[in-house]
Amino acid sequence: MVQIIAGETGKGKTKELLRMVNDEVRTISGRIVYLDKTSKHMYELSNKIRLVNVKDYLTVSSAEFLGFISGIVSQDNDIEKIYIDSFLKVACVDMVDLETVLKKIDERSNAFKVDFILSISLEKEQLPPVYQKSVVMTL
Repeated sequence: MVQIIAGETGKGKTKELLRMVNDEVRTISGRIVYLDKTSKHMYELSNKIRLVNVKDYLTVSSAEFLGFISGIVSQDNDIEKIYIDSFLKVACVDMVDLETVLKKIDERSNAFKVDFILSISLEKEQLPPVYQKSVVMTL
C-alpha cells in the first residue's frame, strides 16, 4: 500500500511524518526504514527506526532510486514500512514521471508486502488522479 501526505513546501509534512513513524514503531512487529535527503532528523527518530540518507548513496535518477529501495527490501525480510520524506527530491522524480514511479513503488509494495508512506510537496489535485485516493493527509 502507498499512502501520501500531500501539501506545499513548508506546511509541516515532515513533522507529521516524524510523528507518524515514531507512533508506529511502538506497535509494529516488523522493522521500519525512514528515507530522507539528509540525516538532520536522526535525533527526532526512535533508535528502533533505520534512517537512510539517500544522498549518501549517489542516486541520481528515479530508476536508480527504485533499484535502491528494492535493494533495501531484499536485505531485510522483516521490513514492514518504509517512510520517504521529500519524496520528489529523494526519488529524483519530476512531474512527467510521477505516476510511473508511484506505480512501480505500488508494485513493490504488493510484491514484497511493504507499506510505503510518502511526503510529497504537491497539492492533492496535482497528483495523478489514480493516486489522489492514496492521500491520507493534506497540509
